[in-house]
Amino acid sequence: MFKHLLLTGLAALILCGCGQQTDTPNTDIDVARTFIKTIQENKFKEASAWVLSNETNKQYFELFEKHFESKSTDELNNYKNADIIINEISNVSDSVTVINYSNSYKKDAKNKLKVVKVNGRWLIDLQYTFSGNL
Repeated sequence: MFKHLLLTGLAALILCGCGQQTDTPNTDIDVARTFIKTIQENKFKEASAWVLSNETNKQYFELFEKHFESKSTDELNNYKNADIIINEISNVSDSVTVINYSNSYKKDAKNKLKVVKVNGRWLIDLQYTFSGNL
């Protein structure tokens, strides 16, 4: 009886563990979408994990966060509920992708986001978004 309970409990733990999948993005497109969506949902702390770590990117991110926080509650809700629209994907190299996107709330506002692969991990380089230089 004890063996049966032990095996049943072990099987339940294995099944529960298999059902918990993390949706950690690991491609350039997935990282870009995750970053954009977390920004639209006003989750800046979460979004900051996807930003290439250097002083310039940190400053750009802080400016962007302050700008976003100044929006009205209605506008923030519109962003939160907006769908991401990928207009164009430019694979500059095997470690650099530029994504031109907009959202369903402000379709005419085209934005560009540079995603770079550093040490096997895709990250957002905000320097390109604000300066336009690769």
